[in-house]
This record gives sequence, C-alpha cells and structure tokens, in this order.
Amino acid sequence: MNSLLYLYDVVIVGGGPAGLSAALVLGRSKRRVLLFDDNKPRHAVTYESHGYLTRDGIKPNELKKISRTQLEKYSNVTIKNEKVVYVNSIENGTADQCFNIVTEQCNTFYSRKILFATGVKDQLPQIKGLNDIYGRSAFPCPYCDAWEFSDQPLAVIGNSKTIFEYTRSLHNWSTDLVLFTNGTANMTEKQKRELIQHKIPIIESKIKCLESQKGMLKSFQLEDGKKIIRKAAFVEEIREVQSCKIPKELGCKIDANGAYLTEQNGLSDVPGVYIIGDAKNLFSGLMKSASEGYCAAVSINKEIIEENW
Repeated sequence: MNSLLYLYDVVIVGGGPAGLSAALVLGRSKRRVLLFDDNKPRHAVTYESHGYLTRDGIKPNELKKISRTQLEKYSNVTIKNEKVVYVNSIENGTADQCFNIVTEQCNTFYSRKILFATGVKDQLPQIKGLNDIYGRSAFPCPYCDAWEFSDQPLAVIGNSKTIFEYTRSLHNWSTDLVLFTNGTANMTEKQKRELIQHKIPIIESKIKCLESQKGMLKSFQLEDGKKIIRKAAFVEEIREVQSCKIPKELGCKIDANGAYLTEQNGLSDVPGVYIIGDAKNLFSGLMKSASEGYCAAVSINKEIIEENW
C-alpha cells in the first residue's frame, strides 16, 4: 500500500438495513466509511416490509432510497455499487492490522476494520408454484406478514421438528388453518390430537402444485387429486445459506445451522472482522438488523478510539 490516503476506517459489505445503520452511526462518529452494495438483497421478492417503526408497510427499495439520501450529508461516507470478491488481512506498517478489499471490477481498497452485513439466501422447498408467490402471498415470518391475512384461510407448509409450535403460533392470526406436511407428519400423537382439537387439519398427501394468479395464492393441488382453497401460505421449512463466504475464508466460525458465530456486538473471533444481521442470525427482521448495525458501529468506533489513544 503506497499511501494512507486509501485507508478507510471501516469497510461495510452489504447495503441493507444493518449495513446502512452502521454506516450512519460510523459516519456521525467521524469515521471514514466505505459501503459496498451489490444490490442483491434477500428481500428482493418482498412487496412490503412490516414492523419497522415509522415505516410500517414501506417497500424495501423505498426504505433503502431514504436511507441512502440521509447518508449523503456525511461526506466521510462513500457508497459503491460493487460486489466484494476478495478480502485478506495484511500488515499495514503503521497499524496492527489492515484489510485488503478487492471488488468484482478489480478495484482495491484498504480498511482498518471490516463489517459484513451480507445476509443470507433463502432456499425454498421444492414445491411447484411456490416461487411464484413467495414474498406476495407466501412468507416465512408471521410477525412480518400474517396481519395482512388475519382471519383468512391460511396454509402452513412444513414438517420439521418445530412445525407444531410454528402452526400453533399462526393460530394467533387466523383460526382457519390447514397444515400441509407434504408427507408423513413429523409430530407426536399428542401434538396431532391438539391440532385436531383446534380444528386444524393435517394434510399428509404430497403437494402437486400451488395455483396462483399474479402472485396471489389460490389453491393447493394435491397428488391424490384433491384441491384445497387457501389465500396465503406460511412456510416453516426454509433453508438459509450464506450470501457471502468471505468471512469463512478469513477464519470466522459457522454454527451447525450455517450462521456466523460472533459476540453480541457482532465481533467475530477474527480480530477486526464484524458480522451482523441475517448473516449472524439467519433471520433478524428490519428493526433488529438496524439495531445490530447501530451496536456494531458503536463497538467499532470504541475500538478505533482505544487504538488511536
């Protein structure tokens, strides 16, 4: 590295609520911040976002637009629409640590700290027609989207060891539920009896396809020929995979579920590397993601203050 003019205090990888929140707090802390956003968010299929105070029902792209606009007054914060493809730790010569960051466009940058807010990708069950309605009338999170379908005929799709609890929670929003296990139900006899007592049918027949129109669920077509009308579906068995493998390449640990392991403030076991949001939790929601961005930014700033002192 020829000049410290190219050294940022913090590079943030990921431009969702977590990354943007961190950029705001670090910018207000007078840190030189560079945020990379390849604009491939998990919520790309989401029509509206809910549960975010003052912004309930906002479209994700609109939330990002507002956030970016508010960051414009901080001249020490730069946003680049590039994908980071390589990061390594190098000796700076003037500090204990420095990271070399390379983008897909072969641009190189240097930073004292690096914060990953890269999120995860959803892998849906292999059910024909599910991709067509995901984000419009099929969702993973009742707290995010069930209110819009309150008291309507809803479907639950899933068959993991937590499906009973998941189904019971949805009963809070609608008592008109049908559980589709897409095979032999993975529940105890006691759990089956409780669902039946609450008038929740358990359909173990294989799902042939989901019928929909313009993203709105119409019905389940079963392989045994039956057709069951439903207005929306909540999918319990969604597998999350990391959108970015760079933290793992740097030595960050991953738990059995595929989430990066960190301290509460997002600090990983690799010095100078922070991870927040869905990459850390698999699912965070807007409020928690933004909160984690705030907390990680404060922690990073304190760390830099101590190093400078």
